[in-house]
Amino acid sequence: RYWNSLSNLVASLLNSVRSIASLLLLLFLFIIIFSLLGMQLFGGKFNFDEMQTRRSTFDNFPQSLLTVFQILTGEDWNSVMYDGIMAYGGPSFPGMLVCIYFIILFICGNSVDNLADAESLTSAQKEEEEEKERKKLASTPEWVIFCIKRQKMLLSAEEDEEEPEMPVGPRPRPMSELHLKEKAVPMPDASAFFIFSPNNRFRVHCHRIVNDNIFTNLILFFILLSSISLAAEDPVRHLSFRNQILGNADYVFTSIFTLEIILKMTAYGAFLHKGSFCRNYFNILDLLVVSVSLISFGIQSSAINVVKILRVLRVLRPLRAINRAKGLKHVVQCVFVAIRTIGNIVIVTTLLQFMFACIGVQLFKGKLYSCTDSSKQTAAECRGYYITYKDGEVNQPMIQPRSWENSKFDFDNVLTAMMALFTVSTFEGWPELLYRSIDSHMEDVGPIYNHRVEISIFFIIYIIIIAFFMMNIFVGFVIVTFQEQGEQEYKNCELDKNQRQCVEYALKARPLRRYIPKNQYQYKVWYVVNSTYFEYLMFVLILLNTICLAMQHYGQSCMFKEAMNILNMLFTGLFTVEMVLKLIAFKPKHYFCDAWNTFDALIVVGSIVDIAITEVNNAEENSRISITFFRLFRVMRLVKLLSRGEGIRTLLWTFIKSFQALPYVALLIVMLFFIYAVIGMQVFGKIALNDTTEINRNNNFQTFPQAVLLLFRCATGEAWQEIMLACLPDKKCDPESEPANSTEADHSCGSSFAVFYFISFYMLCAFLIINLFVAVIMDNFDYLTRDWSILGPHHLDEFKRIWAEYDPEAKGRIKHLDVVTLLRRIQPPLGFGKLCPHRVACK
Repeated sequence: RYWNSLSNLVASLLNSVRSIASLLLLLFLFIIIFSLLGMQLFGGKFNFDEMQTRRSTFDNFPQSLLTVFQILTGEDWNSVMYDGIMAYGGPSFPGMLVCIYFIILFICGNSVDNLADAESLTSAQKEEEEEKERKKLASTPEWVIFCIKRQKMLLSAEEDEEEPEMPVGPRPRPMSELHLKEKAVPMPDASAFFIFSPNNRFRVHCHRIVNDNIFTNLILFFILLSSISLAAEDPVRHLSFRNQILGNADYVFTSIFTLEIILKMTAYGAFLHKGSFCRNYFNILDLLVVSVSLISFGIQSSAINVVKILRVLRVLRPLRAINRAKGLKHVVQCVFVAIRTIGNIVIVTTLLQFMFACIGVQLFKGKLYSCTDSSKQTAAECRGYYITYKDGEVNQPMIQPRSWENSKFDFDNVLTAMMALFTVSTFEGWPELLYRSIDSHMEDVGPIYNHRVEISIFFIIYIIIIAFFMMNIFVGFVIVTFQEQGEQEYKNCELDKNQRQCVEYALKARPLRRYIPKNQYQYKVWYVVNSTYFEYLMFVLILLNTICLAMQHYGQSCMFKEAMNILNMLFTGLFTVEMVLKLIAFKPKHYFCDAWNTFDALIVVGSIVDIAITEVNNAEENSRISITFFRLFRVMRLVKLLSRGEGIRTLLWTFIKSFQALPYVALLIVMLFFIYAVIGMQVFGKIALNDTTEINRNNNFQTFPQAVLLLFRCATGEAWQEIMLACLPDKKCDPESEPANSTEADHSCGSSFAVFYFISFYMLCAFLIINLFVAVIMDNFDYLTRDWSILGPHHLDEFKRIWAEYDPEAKGRIKHLDVVTLLRRIQPPLGFGKLCPHRVACK
């Protein structure tokens, strides 16, 4: 109410809600239809395993609604599908047809949801643009607005009278055309340390050194080495020989970085005058990292918590590379601008999260406790021991102590409630919390099965508002802001993005030569292999080969295996004939100039070697030759489909071009993973491996590669909250992490820092950094949604390809009789198109 920008954002969000009401209604009808269909297909059929009670079923309409909604969120939907398959007899003929229901539900439901998200983002964007215009007009005096309008009227009148002249001055150039060599930062006029004047010879030499490319590259090299040394440390055995060597190397790196800071401070001064070292935020980051290393050397005891924190802060060293890689620095600046732009979205989302957390506390505080013995309902009853059975076998009884335990995530206070709701918004493990809440009864009383089904409305409303609506708007604003920042360097250019791409294509384009043989027999072969019918024939052969590959299965009979081998030889022979015909038609020189032909030849040769080795292995029972690698060539034939069809080739070309635009974004993500992996090794590396938790032999922080794999799993969102819980305090330490007489070895590992660590990493990855990939790819794939009547680089590529058919030797001219035919083959706006009559085209 009292915050104008925030109130305007809320108003725009409410307007977008009204605009997507019809889509939300469509989604609701979609859920109802599939719920009713699910009841007819699976009602009462999920009871095939009497030892396990399933919660995601279709036994009644409310339960069916919840199950369909769970599938739409994507959480554990495959388990529900597997239950559906088992309900119809398992992975056989009738059971596998069940997959169709779940796949259609998942794809179509998410499509409708994404349409609603796109509509809400579009509405919010329009409101934001209108708000910018209102601010601009509000801050501009009325007489200025009048003068601008008057000037526009005069300019338009002049344009009607005379044709505008071309500007004489240089045109604006994009950053890609500018010289990459950066100019040296000038030395400030003030003195450094009140000692060295601007003309001091020592200071001049320091300035020359720090601006030398060799010095910059050398510092980057040492930053890389120091980063590798951080990743190579052993977090479990601190006194190992490896850590002692790396500790000595750390002294060397810190000395070099300290010398660099001293040289730069001498050249530019410390902080008192403009242009000094500490007036730059990235330089302050450098100073912080070096200071942390120096302070940690002054304190020797590794048991002091301050030293542990300082050691963790050493991981910021890779960030020093940002100030030295200009492209990476630009990406980081775009990220910070995006964060500032979405500040209001973050505030609104946090307020909504807080509101739902308060409601959750009122509904569920103290009600999510339960006894490990499900027959006991209160803490007073939950005492002593009870009998359980291993894997449900009555012949293997086990005596276990009863304990009164809370849910993994609870609503006992606002902070834990916000934590629980955040995990729900990520769709990870939310059905478990949902059914735990449905079973809740009273405070300090155990659960009752399906006691309050109506409480699920709270979770559904929260997911729709926060996860489906606010989170997607948050992500959308990040993408849009990043793309806008990428266009800032062209703000003074009169050409739009499409026109710039056309100019860039025209500047880089080279004439396309097309080989046509002069020998009549060779020409006949060339004509056949270039014909449409031959292309379709090879396309059908690849599809048939794909079907044969897909028919192979475990436990196949010897007769079936022999038939598949014969078919493989047949297809290999046919593809060999294709290669030979093309070699005759194009000759080896022109054949291998095409990358696709080279790829085809590689596949054919690999397939022939595969057949030869297979026959040798069949003849010699004890053959040690492995054919696994060469079997890959059979599957690689599928890639040949990418070369068949102009649309697929264009899509593949655009996909590759988008990867060429990703290096600095990818480098930023690599730095993020590196920093978090090393922090994880330092903080959670000592936790003992336990196969019953998520910190086990496959998932841990004890080595750098394992830490990166664990973080990659967290970035995908798969059970990240379980890993976080396994890193909280009071976890057992690895036996080798401390001396044998240590009293802390049992319960000293884990840290409350895990909450901040995993939430911050998930938010940075899932909501920010990964979406930079999406922003770049969307920028390259915008031709899919572009108005095809507007001239674009794809039209120029089509023109070049068709022109080569009439000018095979790339002479730059064609016969005048072919011009009309050429223009009719090219689609508008560059040509006339096939629908244009020949007589009309001649006019």
